[in-house]
Amino acid sequence: MLAFALALVAAADPAVRSDAPASGLRPSHAEPAPPRIPFEKYQLTNGLTVILSEDHRAPVVGVDVWYHVGAANEARGKSGFAHLFEHLMFQGTKHVTGDERAFFNHLERNGATNLNATTEFDRTNYFETMPSDRLEIALWLESDRMGFLLDAVDQKKLDTQREVVRNERRQSIENAPYQKAEVRLVELLFPSPHPYFGAVIGSHQDLQAARLDDVRAFFRTYYAPNNASLALVGDFDPATVKPLVEKWFGPIPRAPEPPRLENSVLVRAARRKEKLTDQVQLAKVVFGWVGPRPTEDEPLQVAMRILGSGKSSRLYQALVHDGRVAQDVSASSTPAQLGGETEIEATVQVGHTPDEVEKALAEEIALLRDAPPSEEELLRAQRNLIANIYAALENVGGSGGKADLLNYFEMWRRDPGFLTEQIARAQAVTAADVQKAAKRWLADDSRVTLHVVPGQGAAR
Repeated sequence: MLAFALALVAAADPAVRSDAPASGLRPSHAEPAPPRIPFEKYQLTNGLTVILSEDHRAPVVGVDVWYHVGAANEARGKSGFAHLFEHLMFQGTKHVTGDERAFFNHLERNGATNLNATTEFDRTNYFETMPSDRLEIALWLESDRMGFLLDAVDQKKLDTQREVVRNERRQSIENAPYQKAEVRLVELLFPSPHPYFGAVIGSHQDLQAARLDDVRAFFRTYYAPNNASLALVGDFDPATVKPLVEKWFGPIPRAPEPPRLENSVLVRAARRKEKLTDQVQLAKVVFGWVGPRPTEDEPLQVAMRILGSGKSSRLYQALVHDGRVAQDVSASSTPAQLGGETEIEATVQVGHTPDEVEKALAEEIALLRDAPPSEEELLRAQRNLIANIYAALENVGGSGGKADLLNYFEMWRRDPGFLTEQIARAQAVTAADVQKAAKRWLADDSRVTLHVVPGQGAAR
């Protein structure tokens, strides 16, 4: 999930985006103002949002489709449906037939790269990067699985992909070091019946019980043009592309508006501590908190970099370099609609204990709550954050590329151009803002603590 991006501003149609400043903020530390890259946003009559951004650096086009559906939209007892469709969407449609690689084959033999899909709690995306002269192939395929997938989804495909997903769960969670702890952390931060409870990939029980009618109903509810956005970034002429988008996506009928999640007050986790056994060689300490929503987390993002980004960070210096109680440390915060996941973890060094590491982590976090960071720490963290954003923009497509960022801000702000304001906000974060964010989001009384220790561990 993306926290920041660089702004794109509509140049072709003033009604889409004005040239007024994105905010009244002034960049600190004399940082240059974020560049503005042209984009155009419009909507088809069936409700599909289309975002176009020309980028003629290379003869390729990033194609990125976001469906506003994820694991949080699944009914109780039907977990894993959104991720299941991440697999079914590549298994052919009414007009794309053949073996299970039919969709991949069409794209790959036409030069596609960065071809994949991802699922999170709040959204699912499908993306590929095409040679400019093969863009229409991708538009045809993306529209065909939006409009004609269910014609090809039968019991055999459901059974096959259900087992593929269950095996993926075994490999990525149950037999992967420390991953059962990641699922347990989410369960403790968002207790049932919260929509984020559990794993995005779903449970074995729910996947095994999935019926074909239930799966089809889920698709009809959420995979419609009026619940999706299409971003195209790269080497194309909008005057040529617009008729192609209309040709392939325009005939797909609009569906009833899907039910929306209640955007209520963020939950606050109760202080909890658990010990888990896992098939690992070294123990690990994991701290977790409920974090902010998308586009509301700039001070916390800076704080997390001060704490845990790179060898100059506070946690690395205190626990790895000086104290030598930990082998490694990391800090991250991933925003989400109903509350993000903020996490700090450290692998325990041989000869030391999880209790020692927990104490050292808590002390360093308390120092940031008690006093603002130095100007040098602040500036380094801001530049690290903004550099990561600029690096993501080097790719027109793919996960985290420019097209993905446009869709991200379209979903959360209904404004792909909010990227510029996000950068300005990051530049304007002060040391006092960082301290305030640490007090609010990294409090001891809302922290979940896990000690992962070597042992057999039961599959969850």
